[in-house]
Amino acid sequence: MADIRHVDPKEIEMKKLIVATGAACLSAFILSAQAYTGEELAKDAKVTIEQARAIALKAHPGKIADEELEKENGGSGLRYSFDIKGDKPGKTQEVGVDALTGKVLENKPEGAHPD
Repeated sequence: MADIRHVDPKEIEMKKLIVATGAACLSAFILSAQAYTGEELAKDAKVTIEQARAIALKAHPGKIADEELEKENGGSGLRYSFDIKGDKPGKTQEVGVDALTGKVLENKPEGAHPD
């Protein structure tokens, strides 16, 4: 004879809540890991990462493979640096955008020893 167990609806809701909370925490962890390098410097930038991406892609169309915000000589001293994969396989273009003015500071093929 089969053992039939009554399941309390509150218990089911509690389990759903636990699973949903766990999924939300995992999603937040994954998204935070995808933040760009140098994000802590963004408070000093006048140009947002979204604006800088658009400027970089206008200078060299393609797909952004890597991005960072860094302090570096040239321009205002604070720049976004993008590695952009174009239509030529194996070729990466490095585009630097000044984080205060939005000016393109660099647009050249990435060297043999990328940053």
